[in-house]
Amino acid sequence: MKQISAINDFVIKFANVNGSGSASANELFAKAILRMGVPVSPRNIFPSNIQGLPTWYEVRVSEKGYLGRRGGIDMMVAMNPQTWAADVEEIAPGGYLFYDSTRPRAASELRDDITVIGMPLTEICNATYSDPRQRQLFKNIMYVGALSVLLDIDAQVIEQLLGEQYKGKEKLIASNVQALNLGRDFAREHLKHPLPVRVERAHRVGQRIFIDGNTAAGLGAVYGGATVCAWYPITPSTSVVEAFMSYCAKFRRDAEGRHNYAIVQAEDEIASIGMVVGAGWNGSRAFTATSGPGISLMTEFIGLAYFAEIPVTIVNVQRGGPSTGMPTRTQQSDILACAYASHGDTKHVLLLPEDPRECFEHTACALDLADRLQTPVFVMTDLDIGMNQRLCEPLAWDDARRYDRGKVMSAEDLEQKDFGRYKDVDGDGIPWRTLPGTHPTRGSYFTRGTTRDAYARYSERGPDYIYNVQRLLKKFATAATLVPQPVPRPAARRTRLGVIFYGSTSPAMHEALDELAGQGIHLNALRLRAFPFPASVKEFIDAHETVFVVEQNRDAQMRSLLINELEINPARLPRVLHYDGTPITARFITQAITDHVHEAVVAPQENPS
Repeated sequence: MKQISAINDFVIKFANVNGSGSASANELFAKAILRMGVPVSPRNIFPSNIQGLPTWYEVRVSEKGYLGRRGGIDMMVAMNPQTWAADVEEIAPGGYLFYDSTRPRAASELRDDITVIGMPLTEICNATYSDPRQRQLFKNIMYVGALSVLLDIDAQVIEQLLGEQYKGKEKLIASNVQALNLGRDFAREHLKHPLPVRVERAHRVGQRIFIDGNTAAGLGAVYGGATVCAWYPITPSTSVVEAFMSYCAKFRRDAEGRHNYAIVQAEDEIASIGMVVGAGWNGSRAFTATSGPGISLMTEFIGLAYFAEIPVTIVNVQRGGPSTGMPTRTQQSDILACAYASHGDTKHVLLLPEDPRECFEHTACALDLADRLQTPVFVMTDLDIGMNQRLCEPLAWDDARRYDRGKVMSAEDLEQKDFGRYKDVDGDGIPWRTLPGTHPTRGSYFTRGTTRDAYARYSERGPDYIYNVQRLLKKFATAATLVPQPVPRPAARRTRLGVIFYGSTSPAMHEALDELAGQGIHLNALRLRAFPFPASVKEFIDAHETVFVVEQNRDAQMRSLLINELEINPARLPRVLHYDGTPITARFITQAITDHVHEAVVAPQENPS
């Protein structure tokens, strides 16, 4: 049997039981490798139930800096008897299985093409600890200790991390270090080490930080000037508001200690978006955070905000759907639902961050755009970005930056100018607005739905309706010039093949592009960052014979947007779709594009006659 051999380039997966305390131990393992200067990309795959069901933690180790899921498992740490068979099956030939051998497994339960490493974790814990909870918790730390020997991870780094985690709680530090050393001692005495798969110190992390997208979005809302948040808890977006709440408590207090913000947990999603719309109308920068089922409930208020032209920011951390869907699985499943949210002719601005840094930037940007455009703006993140820690460039903010409040008339303006709430006076489709109380007698208007004219007066005349909806299209065209622009990645050689991708697909896509180029398949790439599509998107598609659209949903939703909005021939946009709830892998993308290219080469040509 040929063993997998690799330095700083492997995937290890932990199979645990949810609620067993394994999460902190697995995170400790990942951070230790990161502290050794080797990039890691961990992903927590967990159930929607609180405890008792299977959970997995997958860690990609890549000195090259690839942060997407690769596909394939080189080493499995199998701690859950319920999922044993599936976990063992998942290991690549030549890979490694580490398990608790207190109860030895029969040969029929193992594989002869992998290396099996047994350690009696439960037996050691039972002999060392009397408290049942300690036995469970320290078993996790013990296998981290054993893995540090097998994979040559610096134990001092792990101890340093434990010291930081339990600062001021010396007893906890000592007990965790004891468990760590129990694992290390056993591995040194009884197990062959180090394995052909191991870690070496490197200097490939640089100044990058390790943060999850939800935390970054919450901080982005603070820096972006949000003062009101109304929300209803829903996985996987809840931690956006929790982060916003935490940062507001730190940064949003005046000299007397009073709060300069309002956070309301509403009775449901309908109430929360209603509060946000009301706050936006009153001049506050307001946002909510939710996921797909919440968007479904909010659509009527979203339609009101669109037509009444009220600034609203919505952070949508997407999960699987439809219906209540898969709360703890990821998809890019709400693209069409948000782009056209509400009944009637509506089009909304979508921002598409690729990592936590862009979650920070796009959330702050969304608050500016909502004010500038007087419309709902969606930040379309997802569970993979939102709830998993990622390496990214440090968050940056220009202290000289000023908020773009858009076209707001002052009392002096109202004295000197004709005010029509829905008049297009500048040719960009964006009207001027006032804030309540600006002037004692001028600038007031009644906010209503579709029955109004350019002066916000009641009207059901067809020409008035047409004026408003056509102006909104003009405003949408203006939005295309203001949103974050797409990012191109040209191929090393001239090619007529292109690929379009967005959001959390980005890290796997970049790795796939490298792999495809190594096979002689070169593609120009374009990462979308927003909808409406800037002119450069149509230009990119027009410049290629074939443009693959890679996304994580069943129905090719972004492809549908491209076809509908840019009037593209569907045959020119082949789909690459991944939608099982797990993040897309580089291997999946590579295989799908390779198969399509090879099929196109060997396909019989039509007889011109």
